[in-house]
Amino acid sequence: MTAASPSRRTNRARACFGRFGAALRYSLYCMLHPFDGFWDLTRERRGSVSAANFIVFMVLAVRLFSLKQTSFMFLQVYWPRVNIFQQCLAVLLPLGVFCVGNWALTSLFEGKGTLRDVYIATSYALAPYVLFSLPAILLSNFITVDEGVIYSILSFIAVLYPALLIICAMMQIHDYTLGKTLLFTLMSVFAMLVIIFIALVCMNLVSDGIAYFISLYREIVFRLY
Repeated sequence: MTAASPSRRTNRARACFGRFGAALRYSLYCMLHPFDGFWDLTRERRGSVSAANFIVFMVLAVRLFSLKQTSFMFLQVYWPRVNIFQQCLAVLLPLGVFCVGNWALTSLFEGKGTLRDVYIATSYALAPYVLFSLPAILLSNFITVDEGVIYSILSFIAVLYPALLIICAMMQIHDYTLGKTLLFTLMSVFAMLVIIFIALVCMNLVSDGIAYFISLYREIVFRLY
């Protein structure tokens, strides 16, 4: 029994890693077959949160890598002044707010996707950013300014392709028509602005409340002592 326990743990670890690898490879299928891919992604549970988290992590890594390694001829960044936390927040905050806003709206209008489905599908749709940005970053160090159109095309595809995949993903997981999907995508952007505005107002109220109690405490201490 004792000798078999490590073997069972090893087998479970291999099985978990195999499921993770299969879920991660499925993002490539979604890139090439977006309609079938995103439909099966949620209906047949072909995706996983762990694979989605890994894709988001790779997006963050590639974004930071581009700021560090892209040739100065195409992207001028003073790396010592780059705030890594802000750069990560610039990706994670819109992603999180979009998922919450899209799920909140579509749940009111017969959308079939859950918050988990929206997050996984959106994260899988970001995979082309990683696959097209890496060659663009590497090529930027070997091409001239006159050949910069190659870098521009790859960078453009790295942004446009995920945007189109997100539209396909929302259409499939919510079972919407194209027109309804475009409408609710625009409404999701508006919902993002509303959520950010409410969050800023709440933060401002909390900071004002904290400042009030601090000033009140100082006043009491000043009068007593």
